[in-house]
Amino acid sequence: MVYVNVKKLREGAKIPVRASAAAAGYDLCACLEGDGEVTIAPHATVRIGTGLSIAIPDGYFGAVFARSGLAAKQGLRPANAVGVCDSDYRGEYIVALHNDSAAEQVIKNGDRIAQLVVMPYLAVDFCEVDALDETERGDGGFGSTGK
Repeated sequence: MVYVNVKKLREGAKIPVRASAAAAGYDLCACLEGDGEVTIAPHATVRIGTGLSIAIPDGYFGAVFARSGLAAKQGLRPANAVGVCDSDYRGEYIVALHNDSAAEQVIKNGDRIAQLVVMPYLAVDFCEVDALDETERGDGGFGSTGK
């Protein structure tokens, strides 16, 4: 078990939870100030705070993904497709939510807006060389392996 420390920055912030025991993602919820809701115009992006600061352990990062239902039913997804939250970041987790639909979408306080998956990563050192090893594929790019 990996333990992750979370600090609530504002009243009303919700600690991330999984919707089911086997879910990989932990729901991130909107923590809005003021009237508690924000309207996202068609094809616009709005930054939505979660009211949380999260200390991801060294050797891991937090990947912020779309919630499939929100994306499929309302056309809302993180603007950068997948957000990467490094283990040394201690600011508020903010989701830049983009509206791909032709209709205004309203996000209310407490709405689940994205999901956080904590993942390990491999730290590497890049070494410049004059040549790379040969492979069957070689330098075949987009579509080179077929449909």
